Amino acid sequence: MKRSTPFTWIAAAIFAVMAIAHIYRLIQPFDVTIGSCVLPQWVSAVAAVITAGLSWMLCREARGTSGL
Repeated sequence: MKRSTPFTWIAAAIFAVMAIAHIYRLIQPFDVTIGSCVLPQWVSAVAAVITAGLSWMLCREARGTSGL
């Protein structure tokens, strides 16, 4: 069995927090402005899917499981 490093769990937790923040923005809409550009809501929808997927894959890697 492969020994997991704590850094994989930390990265998974960071991505999970980011996914939760994007989901929160979808539920309770608020503006995110970078410079003079306001990011639309759909950016958070895409980012939530990507960060949740990365978190899930990192958790699987840390546990040493494969498959769905």
